[in-house]
Amino acid sequence: MGGVEWVVEGFGCSEASLSNLDTLRRLFETLIAAFELRPVGQTQWHQFSGTGGITGVCILAESHLACHTFPEYGSLCLNLFCCSPRREGAEQSFDSVIRQALGAQSVSVRRVARSYRVPQHLPLGAQA
Repeated sequence: MGGVEWVVEGFGCSEASLSNLDTLRRLFETLIAAFELRPVGQTQWHQFSGTGGITGVCILAESHLACHTFPEYGSLCLNLFCCSPRREGAEQSFDSVIRQALGAQSVSVRRVARSYRVPQHLPLGAQA
């Protein structure tokens, strides 16, 4: 058994949406529903003075959902780690949700399988 981590980037996003807390709250709510996630508390948000960029993190029973926005570059960096499998095809939600919520012109999604055991080719104590 293992987990899955998604590293997601949105480019060409609306500067106004990237600095709007309500927009990002709705984005997290949408992703939490799409992936059937279980938050264990309130999402924490921090907005930077100057650029208006926002960092958000939601601790989940499954692990975490986090984002960093860069309005000055029109970009979003988002990370979702789930220690248990998600329904097939859930990751396709990233593209449409981010395009709709933030006006992204392009969305990049990388999926990383996370093993909980030492790989056979890597003995205990060795460095990757």
